Amino acid sequence: MGLEAWYTDGSDEDQRKPHRLNPNQPVSLAELNKLGVFHWKLNADIHETDPELEQIRKDQGYSYMDIITIHKDKLPNYEDKLKMFFEEHLHLDDEVRYILDGRAYFDVRDEEERWIRIAMAKGDLITLPAGIYHRFTLDETNYTKAMRLFVGNPVWKAYNRPADEFDIRRKYVASLQGS
Repeated sequence: MGLEAWYTDGSDEDQRKPHRLNPNQPVSLAELNKLGVFHWKLNADIHETDPELEQIRKDQGYSYMDIITIHKDKLPNYEDKLKMFFEEHLHLDDEVRYILDGRAYFDVRDEEERWIRIAMAKGDLITLPAGIYHRFTLDETNYTKAMRLFVGNPVWKAYNRPADEFDIRRKYVASLQGS
């Protein structure tokens, strides 16, 4: 099965619910690609030795890697971290996440500022471009284990919206107009 994504209903109810519109408005991988969001489906059970993952890391220059488990028993300041991840923000570098176990959602803004929810499950590797406004949350299972990949040294700094003054944001917006 491919990656599933959809426009959200904008409700403030529990962020971990799917928040689908009724009727559902799916978003295709091609539409996500236009926003600079890319996806691979890999075999998470062999992530330590996976030649496909190695190739992606080599092609993209992802030299840094670590693994984060997001669960109330595993992550210090779990509730605060979840709130922080769900604040709308951008980064000055691409965000790359590979789900090794569990499930989660990435929400990204489209060119008209509408939220798209991307359902991530075991084996999904996603890249969000630098400068895109996004947020992250667990789903109702309250658990995910993810590999974080990075070019060079990791910079975990998030700039909460508004952050339109950054060159990378302007470049990103310009890239949308060019596509």
